[in-house]
Amino acid sequence: MKLTGNHWIGSQPSAQSNDIFRAGNPATGDSLEPDFHEATESEINDAVAAASRAFDPFRNKLAESRADFLEAIAEETLALGDDFLERTSAETGYPLARCTAERDRAIAHTRQFAQLIREGSWVDARIDLPDLTRKPFPKPDVRSLMQPVGPVAIFGASNFPIAISVLGADTMSALASGCPVVIKAHPAHPGTCEMAANAVLRAAEKTRMPDGVFSLLHGRGHEVGTQLVQHPDITAAAFTGSLAGGRALFDVANQRPVPIPFYAEMGSVNPLFILPGALKTRATQLADGFVVALTQGVGQFCTNPGLVLGLESDDWSRFADLTEERLAATTPATMLHAGIHKAYRSGLEARYENESLELLGRSSTDASDERLEAAAHVFRTTQQGLLDDPTLFDELFGPVSTFAGCGGPEDFVEIAEKLEGSLSATIHGTEADLARHKDLISVLQKKTGRLIFNGFPVGLEVCHSIHHGGPYPATTFSRFTSVGTRGIERFVRPVCYQDWPDSQLPVELQNANPRGVLRMINGHRKRDEVS
Repeated sequence: MKLTGNHWIGSQPSAQSNDIFRAGNPATGDSLEPDFHEATESEINDAVAAASRAFDPFRNKLAESRADFLEAIAEETLALGDDFLERTSAETGYPLARCTAERDRAIAHTRQFAQLIREGSWVDARIDLPDLTRKPFPKPDVRSLMQPVGPVAIFGASNFPIAISVLGADTMSALASGCPVVIKAHPAHPGTCEMAANAVLRAAEKTRMPDGVFSLLHGRGHEVGTQLVQHPDITAAAFTGSLAGGRALFDVANQRPVPIPFYAEMGSVNPLFILPGALKTRATQLADGFVVALTQGVGQFCTNPGLVLGLESDDWSRFADLTEERLAATTPATMLHAGIHKAYRSGLEARYENESLELLGRSSTDASDERLEAAAHVFRTTQQGLLDDPTLFDELFGPVSTFAGCGGPEDFVEIAEKLEGSLSATIHGTEADLARHKDLISVLQKKTGRLIFNGFPVGLEVCHSIHHGGPYPATTFSRFTSVGTRGIERFVRPVCYQDWPDSQLPVELQNANPRGVLRMINGHRKRDEVS
């Protein structure tokens, strides 16, 4: 398809501003056509107004119709073909295989949401039947379920241009719930976003969704996003990105006259604790797996393992030596854009200057600044060196990690207590190791959203059970996930109906239960009809 550089206000293209920018190929530095236009205040208002008009007709669509819409999005995404993948690769430096895998993940996740809303039990329907004979006061008929909140603002992420962007779980979970979406495209890959938006808009037309159910806006700086979050008709927002950017928008959302939930996923250090049983029996496999996890996607994953801890021993030294060997075999690769590359280089310089750190190993080939390349690095320190330097507990986005040797299980616990909220924490060991480190596990349960045993945090399994969230600063709301079908819970709220006529209730609350959803009836989960 031919890119236009336009915004899309529902199905209508718009390009009011003369303030333009282009995407660039991070590997070559080449500018990529076409020109993209900065969204004006008028276009932002028009997009939100269109979403507001679409809300009632969209939320009143049957769940089957919304599921058909999501299935059509998956089909239209696949129909974009190789042109879509090639544009994504050109804008990000990612190889085509990575772009293909990310597209397939987005399609699969979209279909999971379609399955979820077809089944219907996610609405958490609850019914407490009346008892008119109860004394001293009769018991009323009380019923409740989850209903969509309204127009939602979504921010495309830089590191997942397909799967956490226009076609990502934020967008699909909002649409699945019945909320129209206004998305701000990421300026590093606006062409990818426009092509994806066209797939959504074609699906909306194909399934007869109301115009305005989806809009796309472009913008390089913070102004478009800030205005979008401030708009009084936006009822929630979702963001994946840096701590600084997420916190700034979170503050904007909470300073509105009517605050709204702002669901920011902002990354974390994702510690690995390697217990003695694993070091003794699997040091080689651990080094192999760790280096793959560290360098995958040039380390540009929010679950990149940024801190590795083990007990000082010959086995720990051997693991470190094996890691050094494998790092030397890695080659630098191009990062997503100049901003990420600059931050990574700055962070590396600070670590080289840190007297408590020594370099354990790195890619043997020098990285090219011209091609925005990053070489993998692992530093090491002592337990005390780690405890004395709070910056080592902070995420540095890219293929870098820190090893810290500890003296005993109590040292693991002391370090775990100092961790901030994290998306994941990993333990490598045996079942006997777990039994000996219960205090560590207890602390990690309070610090993280996903506990991994004998695996690595990258390569997130996208499924109904996954939780991709964690205590602040990993996210702004730890009980919600940005990946997996539970993500739909961010864009709904409970609505209660008391003594309401059966025929006027939402279908999931009606006595006959025409959709056959699982409901809580007088405290018990069942699919029964009630009378």
